[in-house]
Amino acid sequence: VQLQASGGGSVKPGESLKLSCAASGPSLSSYAVSWFRQKPGGGREFVGQLGWNGRNTYLRDSLKGRFFISARNEKATVYLQMNALQPDDAAVYYCAASRRDGSPRPNEYDYWGQGTQVTVSS
Repeated sequence: VQLQASGGGSVKPGESLKLSCAASGPSLSSYAVSWFRQKPGGGREFVGQLGWNGRNTYLRDSLKGRFFISARNEKATVYLQMNALQPDDAAVYYCAASRRDGSPRPNEYDYWGQGTQVTVSS
């Protein structure tokens, strides 16, 4: 499985971005796909997950109501819609796939995409 994250950029506070995670190779039908982010000097922080069934979503509590996860084509592409972005959301965002449904732990993920940079600044 290969994952490719894209869609990052530089926005102003309050604006939105939609990140995409495109999968190639074997089907992700039995994998959950998550988004993580990493701020300078920090570890990878769980953002949210689309469960293996392609329907259940789990989001970090502090991001609920602003961030949303969706997918198309049986998780061939998984999206992270980010609204009302704040400077604290600035980070490198990664997508990853795991057979463990609901896991927020980076070490339980089997496949990772390269990161995409999100900058939020006025």
